[in-house]
Amino acid sequence: MPLLRSVEKRYNNSRTMQASFEQALRGQGRIGRSERGELYLQRPGKMRWNYTSPEGKLFLVDGKNVYYYNPVNRKAEKSPAKESGDMRTPLAFLMGRLDFQRDFQRFISRVEGDITHVVAVPKSDKAPYSEVEFDLTRDAVIRTVTVKSQDGSVMSFRFSGEKLNPRLAEEVFQFTLPAGAEMVEGEGR
Repeated sequence: MPLLRSVEKRYNNSRTMQASFEQALRGQGRIGRSERGELYLQRPGKMRWNYTSPEGKLFLVDGKNVYYYNPVNRKAEKSPAKESGDMRTPLAFLMGRLDFQRDFQRFISRVEGDITHVVAVPKSDKAPYSEVEFDLTRDAVIRTVTVKSQDGSVMSFRFSGEKLNPRLAEEVFQFTLPAGAEMVEGEGR
């Protein structure tokens, strides 16, 4: 599919990315919730999800470790990035690792106006997700990503205001424990 190749080229040739996001999470037997904030990505393998709603929440990958901070319980969890089962981690493909043919075995697509909706099934049954859906613009911009996990929960992301290759300070990808917060070592979320 030519559009998928254009999406790969767009994101794989970018060094950094910044965008606003809206995130929705629905899980089995859990009340759905909606959150929002700013996303920063940098190759290789760094990401920061700064939440404005709920304020103070943070998810950060510094290339080696994942940090998750929840201001409600004032705890920060640190775990190795390779062991993270968090559904935000697969979105690292947005920064230089996007290869649809390598990662997915089957695609179903349909065009609705200016948007192409693509459903992709991963090649590996060991992936933390069972299906990923993308809404793509004609100019190869990813507008939404919906990740369906193996446990049946669904995390959806809507991106806006995307900027490719903005200058990002290295401090953006460094975790600083908030005053009064406790750090706990985790085994992956």
